[in-house]
Amino acid sequence: MNGPLVQLDVAQPRLPEWLRKRGTHFEAVHDLKAELRRRNLHTVCESARCPNMHECFERGAATFMILGNLCTRGCGFCSVPKSAHPLELDPEEPANVARMAAAMRLRYVVITSVNRDDLGDGGSRHFASTVREVRSALPDARVEVLTPDFCGDLEAVARVLDAGPHVFNHNMETVARLYKRVRPQADYRQSLNVLQFAKQYRPESLTKSGLMAGLGETLQEVETLLRDLRDADVDVATLGQYLQPRRRNLRVEEYVTPAQFDAYREYGLSIGFKMVFSGPLVRSSYMADLVSADL
Repeated sequence: MNGPLVQLDVAQPRLPEWLRKRGTHFEAVHDLKAELRRRNLHTVCESARCPNMHECFERGAATFMILGNLCTRGCGFCSVPKSAHPLELDPEEPANVARMAAAMRLRYVVITSVNRDDLGDGGSRHFASTVREVRSALPDARVEVLTPDFCGDLEAVARVLDAGPHVFNHNMETVARLYKRVRPQADYRQSLNVLQFAKQYRPESLTKSGLMAGLGETLQEVETLLRDLRDADVDVATLGQYLQPRRRNLRVEEYVTPAQFDAYREYGLSIGFKMVFSGPLVRSSYMADLVSADL
């Protein structure tokens, strides 16, 4: 005789409902990728496997990733290809970024890069050249840079700032306790120093930084990070859910609820940030053009 029926656990979806993107725009993605490859350009949208790529490409937005497509660091969260010996810099890359941005008729241009610790200046001269080319091609556009830490070389940071970006962004990525696991070749205090120096050196530029939630941080640690950013005079904060891009990357420890992201936003605004973008699918460059020119 069969025993009593047992209620089996129903398999849960890999992602909670609030993290599932439904819109796909394959034609727009294909067309933009084709034009980027024709100019030998890369985007962090593709290399970092951003969940917002289809949406952004469909509306004609992309974050240019310069200094090539090979990173000299091995951060546990990142899917950008790695190499201790990347290729030589493409001398045409700055001008090609400007041409592509002009062809897309961008009003807000975001430029980021891989880490190039193999270069004496960390790639900062190439970065600055790209900013100048874009500002020349699109004089009415606003330009945001999302830079590496340049190994703490503040002369390299100043070199990028001298090119005149409107927004200087450098992501903290995670809380201090998790740096050795998440960003083993970076330093928490060094990244804060980069941001503080940027504001002191060029006060007219907005400063910005971001955090990935769901890597095992506590609420108190997130609040501490936000306070540290305010102490460094950072203007804008972004907080989003970490999603594991590949099997080799760090696994997700927690899916943070939209309500908790709302609480982080309210806390950030309460301690003096001019703007806080906080939500499961927020990324440092996602909807970056919403950063107000009046701030």
